[in-house]
Amino acid sequence: MTSLAKDLHIKDGSKKQQKWLVSAGKANAGIQVAILDDDGNSVGVGKAGEIVVRHKHIMQAYWNDEEATAKTIKNGFLHMGDIGFLDEDGFLYIVDRKKDMIISGGENIYPREIETVLQQHPAVKEVAVIGVPDDVWGEAVKAIVVNNNDVSTTENELIEFCKKEIASYKKPKSITFVSELPRIATGKVDKVRLREPYWRDEARGVS
Repeated sequence: MTSLAKDLHIKDGSKKQQKWLVSAGKANAGIQVAILDDDGNSVGVGKAGEIVVRHKHIMQAYWNDEEATAKTIKNGFLHMGDIGFLDEDGFLYIVDRKKDMIISGGENIYPREIETVLQQHPAVKEVAVIGVPDDVWGEAVKAIVVNNNDVSTTENELIEFCKKEIASYKKPKSITFVSELPRIATGKVDKVRLREPYWRDEARGVS
């Protein structure tokens, strides 16, 4: 979908060029990329929303599944299911999967940001962040951590570590330590399985 500009690969480039290196690149000619909010409106530069694309080779429909097609293709745009933003130069940055986004007290919280912070702690070998039910905020941030056995830590220590790096409302409200994280066939962490025990008895489930 996207291609990287030639000047991205300049050694010791400018601050802007260094930022481009972590982007997904820019759209090729003939491909339209937009970032939309939940109401289908385009958001501003640098603001996160769902990534949608439109081009002449876009899929037409899911086989025998009109409902899935209607949810995925709207006004000719394919809704990718990813959250991201465009910078002022048209470079695309992917923030997280939309289905993994946590809404707590009306704030959108992206697990990948919190996971990136926690992975910087020497006691954390692996981590997955999910949303769990909360009577006050709707959802609360929870981290599932595989501990590095060579370094000890506690729940409070990791929460305080997050508070130093990100906004307080994004920090985990709770942390559970496990021996390993469940994974799907492709090797990715199975967040559906992680969330299931917490949402099993809730009227509003999160898949």
